[in-house]
Amino acid sequence: MSKIRVVLIEDHDLTRVGIRTALQQREEIEVIGEAANASDGMKLLKNNLPDIAIIDIGLPDKDGIELTREIKSATTEESGIKVLILTLRDNKEAVLAAFAAGADSYCMKDIKFDNLLEAVRVTHNGNAWIDPAIARIVLQQAQQNPAKPDTTSNPEVKTPATTSIDSLHSEEIIDPYTLTERELEVLQLIVEGCSNAVIAERLYITVGTVKTHVRNILNKLCADDRTQAAVRALRSGLVG
Repeated sequence: MSKIRVVLIEDHDLTRVGIRTALQQREEIEVIGEAANASDGMKLLKNNLPDIAIIDIGLPDKDGIELTREIKSATTEESGIKVLILTLRDNKEAVLAAFAAGADSYCMKDIKFDNLLEAVRVTHNGNAWIDPAIARIVLQQAQQNPAKPDTTSNPEVKTPATTSIDSLHSEEIIDPYTLTERELEVLQLIVEGCSNAVIAERLYITVGTVKTHVRNILNKLCADDRTQAAVRALRSGLVG
C-alpha cells in the first residue's frame, strides 16, 4: 500500500515537531518535508508534489490562505495537492477565506492527534474534514447563501465552503426520535470534537460501547464519518 505523502508548513518549531512526530507514528503516512515559511514550503511542494500539504495560516512571510490559493492555481500536476489548514484562528473570516482559497480541510491546532490522523486520511480520500469546532461557521454560511456565489470576476476563487456542506448533508429533516437518548448524548460530544476515549470518560461507559453508539449514529444519519454526522446534526437541530 502506498503511503500518504505529507509536507508540513508550520513556523512554530515545537508545534511542527509535535505534528511530525504524531504523523510518523502511522505507517501509512510519510512526512517527506517540512518548512517554517511559505517560500521554502512552496519550493518543497514543487520539488516533491506530496499528496497533502498541512499549512498554518499564520506564516511569517505570507499568509497561509494566500499560499493555499497559489497552490491551487498552480500547474495542473501541482493542483492535485490537497491542503489541510491547521490554525488557532476559528473566526468566521479566516475559516471562509481558507475554503474560498481552495482549502480541502480545516483543523484547529488543539486537535487531538488521533483526529488529526483521521483528518489526513479523510482529506487524502478526497473528502473535506471540517473540525467540529468550526463546522457551525461553514454550516451557517451555507444556510445564509444557498446559491453559489458568482466567481466569474475571479475564476481562481473556489467555493468549497458551500459545496463541501452540500455534500455533507441531505435535505431530509432528521426525526430526533430516530436516535436514542444516549445516542443524542454521544452525538453532542462528537459535535464538540470529543474523541471516543473522552466520550467514554464523560458518560461513564466503555470505549467499546462508545464505538457501538457512534456506528449506530452514523447508520441512522446516513453519514460516512463523524464530521458528516456532526454537520447533519447541527443542520437538523438535533444538537445545539
